[in-house]
Amino acid sequence: MRRLIRKALIGLTLLFTVNAGSAWADAGFDRWVQGFWPEARKAGISQNLYVDVFRGMTPDPDVIRKAEDQPEFTRAIWQYLDSAVSDKRIENGQRMLDEWGGWLDQIEARYGVSRYVVVAIWGMESSYGQVLDNPKIVKHTIRSLATLAYKGGKRSRFGRTQLIAALKILQNGDVTHGDMVGSWAGAMGHTQFIPTTYLAHAVDVTGDGRRDIWNTIPDALGSTAAYLRDSGWNTGKTWGYEVKLAPGFNYTLADMKTKRTLAQWSQLGVQRVGGRAFPRPSDQAMLYLPAGAKGPAFLMLDNFRVIKRYNNANAYALAVGHLSDRLMGFGEFSSSWPRGDRPLNLQERSEVQRLLNRGGYSVGKVDGKIGPNTKRGVMAYQKSRGMTPDGYVSLDLLSRLKRDF
Repeated sequence: MRRLIRKALIGLTLLFTVNAGSAWADAGFDRWVQGFWPEARKAGISQNLYVDVFRGMTPDPDVIRKAEDQPEFTRAIWQYLDSAVSDKRIENGQRMLDEWGGWLDQIEARYGVSRYVVVAIWGMESSYGQVLDNPKIVKHTIRSLATLAYKGGKRSRFGRTQLIAALKILQNGDVTHGDMVGSWAGAMGHTQFIPTTYLAHAVDVTGDGRRDIWNTIPDALGSTAAYLRDSGWNTGKTWGYEVKLAPGFNYTLADMKTKRTLAQWSQLGVQRVGGRAFPRPSDQAMLYLPAGAKGPAFLMLDNFRVIKRYNNANAYALAVGHLSDRLMGFGEFSSSWPRGDRPLNLQERSEVQRLLNRGGYSVGKVDGKIGPNTKRGVMAYQKSRGMTPDGYVSLDLLSRLKRDF
């Protein structure tokens, strides 16, 4: 044991000697790498791999900046969807469906996940691989994760966990260090798997002995389908439906928590757009109003929740679902978005919360995050003022609150 420890220390001393010769050497980072070695060794990472991977490495200042960034402004959901489900992305996606149709036949048959959803995720995550060719965006995964682990603030624990997983992937031989690329936050390859998700769900569709989501598109698409299947995908069912609400509808039912059957929603005044019937009235669904009473309404099925396993954001899952429908040949949403509304920035959202608290509509902590407590407070205020109680936070709502409180 002592001999093994001595050999490891010698190897690490060599590593830091090499690093010290770099014009951009970071002594703090070098010490961090040396201190992280016992954790990597305990996880089964070989000394040779560890030394080779970190030789000459410096932290990525761009990753540090992004980790520290706290964006004040947010895009409206319709702005997000305009970009995510653009005409160009639909056109390119339909071409990918044709080009990779044979492999998608196999993947869909094996995993039971709609090819349109799989290709939509590919489009969302890397624009069908185009992002991987952009040196201004793509990052080397090990360096990004090491930077996060070293100086990522609240992301440091994530960085450490994912770095160990990424080192295991290299050690398994699925990809070379040079080819292991992705986002600044460590999401990898064509369909942007984080390393722990890759270890648990990536698959070798081509049968060449490697799970290569960076250079082998069938492996990337198959891995996405396998992940969705493992997350509970319901084969043969969609993600959700655009719906119309009856006049006088009770908007407190749109809490994205309470499930009802489609038949029960119909009895409450929720109907599918275009007068079409729901194909399976017994399916469970939740009501989602991303722009309140002014915008489109949706009933979300369990597959919507499964898509959120990929990215835990309602807007993302809606974009994937809508893009998949557009790839199938369906049209745009029937209802219009309130494009005249400007989304509130962080300061304005915080002001809404402060004013609601001041007026006795307790929403708790003032943090600019519009969660269930804030929505309940907004609904109570709207109802007291004879407004439609949809819980939607808008510039008009803020103006009214300022006048009242």
